[in-house]
Amino acid sequence: MNQTVPKPKPRPAPESLPYWQAAKEHRLSLPRCEDCEQFWFPPSRTCPHCLSANFAFKDVSGRGKVFSFVTFHRVYRPAFAEEVPYVVALVELEEGPRLLTNILGVSHEDVRCEMPVEVVFDDYDEDISIPKFKPVG
Repeated sequence: MNQTVPKPKPRPAPESLPYWQAAKEHRLSLPRCEDCEQFWFPPSRTCPHCLSANFAFKDVSGRGKVFSFVTFHRVYRPAFAEEVPYVVALVELEEGPRLLTNILGVSHEDVRCEMPVEVVFDDYDEDISIPKFKPVG
């Protein structure tokens, strides 16, 4: 019997709901402090730069570069068995924050640090879309 194991579904925390709502609409939106004007990720209730609670979610460009990455060759969770090898990367956005994500649309052998990337959205289901990245062009 060949049963497909579902991938784990993200469970948004209250402070990240605007991030996930924007992602569902295929927009990348991050918290931005109204006092020091800095973006950050992951979402939290206060700005990690100045500790202000005065912030709003703002859409960002979705462009950045691979800061660091690792290629998984081993199956740690059965739900990801069909995807091995796959890349997990830390992408630094043009606006500054770094997101832990996957790199799609390119062989794992061709991923490199400083590679320009742009956001794409992986629709998990009708409620969740996961921001991931692909090489620019």
